[in-house]
Amino acid sequence: MGVKVTKDKVSAALRSIHQLVKQDVMVGVPLSNDARSDGAPITNAEIGYIQENGAPAANIPPRPHLVPGVEGAEKQIGEQLKKGARAACDENKAGVMAALDAAGLIGEMAVKAKITSIIPPPLKASTLAARERRGRTGETPLLDTARYRNSITHVIRPKKT
Repeated sequence: MGVKVTKDKVSAALRSIHQLVKQDVMVGVPLSNDARSDGAPITNAEIGYIQENGAPAANIPPRPHLVPGVEGAEKQIGEQLKKGARAACDENKAGVMAALDAAGLIGEMAVKAKITSIIPPPLKASTLAARERRGRTGETPLLDTARYRNSITHVIRPKKT
């Protein structure tokens, strides 16, 4: 007994899957959120890089938040990517994009949660004194004005080949 193919969707499904894997979901500070409204001499992306890696010459310790934040949400992000793969198999482009967007949003929220979780080391007394002089009382590292945290978002873009 043979198999009768009434409708061949394999090539269309493969095109959809190919579209899915050609996309990157990026979490961080995109160029559109990079500028600071407070006239700071450096950008939000530069602040993020310095905070993630530290700047020994400026006596700034590393406070990893971007990579650990996304890594902490890998399971939830993976679930969204599975949904995207299923949508691709069903030729559902809107479903693919919705899953990618959901994965990015999960990563974005995880990074923001990491920032508010009080990343060690604690702020130095001189930093706290400088905050107090500006009328700020918070002791959470990476969270003075919240401008940097609020600049963190996600984007979906075609992979660079």
